[in-house]
Amino acid sequence: MHGQRVLVTGGAGFIGSNLANHLATENTVIAVDDGHLGTPTHLDTTVEFREQSVLEPELPVEDVDVVFHLAAYSSYMMVEEAKQEATRVNVEGFVNVVEQARRAGCRQIVYASTSSIYGSQTEPSSEAMPVTVRTGYEASKRAREVYAEYFGAHYDLALAGMRFFSVYQGYGGAEAHKGEYANTVAQFADAIAEGDRPEVFGDGTQTRDFTHVDDVVAALELTAEAGLSGVFNVGTGVATSFNEMITMINETLGSSVEPVYVENPLPVYVHDTCADASKLTAATGWEPTVGFAEGIRRVCRPYQ
Repeated sequence: MHGQRVLVTGGAGFIGSNLANHLATENTVIAVDDGHLGTPTHLDTTVEFREQSVLEPELPVEDVDVVFHLAAYSSYMMVEEAKQEATRVNVEGFVNVVEQARRAGCRQIVYASTSSIYGSQTEPSSEAMPVTVRTGYEASKRAREVYAEYFGAHYDLALAGMRFFSVYQGYGGAEAHKGEYANTVAQFADAIAEGDRPEVFGDGTQTRDFTHVDDVVAALELTAEAGLSGVFNVGTGVATSFNEMITMINETLGSSVEPVYVENPLPVYVHDTCADASKLTAATGWEPTVGFAEGIRRVCRPYQ
């Protein structure tokens, strides 16, 4: 993308700030964030920052070519701890942003959904698979997809929902402020670097399709450039267990910190995830470029 006016909601957050900074090199970028999960210190000075909630009536949508709607309560526990407010932000906020953008003449919205709606899958999940809702978080993200269908059909807008798979960067990037809500890669690397034993639910055999934020940013940009509608997986197609991940962190840091295995306290838990991203690849040419070994090296570099 170049020469466009872009709005990124959740723009001071983890994925949002990475996207905003990347796009700002060749575009005019406005980042909206209420400060709940983001901080403007993540943003380059070339990004115009507005401290606003996505629930507000007057968002900076005038003359915007593309909206990247990433603002959300972004995990199971976040939503469980504040169901009503989280639902307002995740669902009403989505409708508010899309409606304001539509009225201002914007025709392309790319928004954050989730891979959690596939449940636990050891084989790569495709967008053609049935999805299920077992948590408030999943319900709110699935609601976005349903409202996107409505806006697309009723107003002929292009809305692309991105089902992210376990996005990470590490505390050396823009992920540190998420703390206990950060990806396990970031949490475990930080613990091991400090000599603390990371706490693992169960026996550590659970797997995730860990996807580096740089690849997610590329996927978002390519999706907007292609003017896509529908839902698209964003993941590498490679599943790695927590035990394997901890071993890789130890090897990279030259440490030998063992995890502590504890009983899983969560009533709903996805044990395994893996993406089939061939639909996105076919539509845009996107391919993940940061292998997990390289990603671990990047996460660990600030500690070395």
